[in-house]
Amino acid sequence: MNKIVFTIGLCAVLLTLVACGSTETPVSSNSITGVEWQWQSVTNQTTSETTDVSDPENYTITFNEDGTFEGTADCNSISGTWSQENGFTITVGPSTLAFCGEASLDQVYVGLLDNIAAGGPDGVGGLALETAGGEQRMLFES
Repeated sequence: MNKIVFTIGLCAVLLTLVACGSTETPVSSNSITGVEWQWQSVTNQTTSETTDVSDPENYTITFNEDGTFEGTADCNSISGTWSQENGFTITVGPSTLAFCGEASLDQVYVGLLDNIAAGGPDGVGGLALETAGGEQRMLFES
């Protein structure tokens, strides 16, 4: 009888701990979600060459808590999924395919996003995303 009462009591304590456990999301994902990020620049880490984006408001990305994102690539709308499991990955999904002009960085932007392997807050209020091996580093501001 004492074993049954003890087991029931232990189960009640465990259920209470699980129900009252922390519901915090990781700081790294929580601090980037729900923000419209504007692409500012990309730096080739091998050559140290930086390309500034002349119209950052045309190149945006907003990460949603459910693992999806939406944004703009100049005159096109983009969307897809993202994850911070095993690094940082972005998979560009449905998007419009309008021609935005010769000077547009739309294809460069989408290509970089589709190859992201690491990223997160940059420590000064921005967002940094890097391709595999850190070869290309994209900087964003909100």
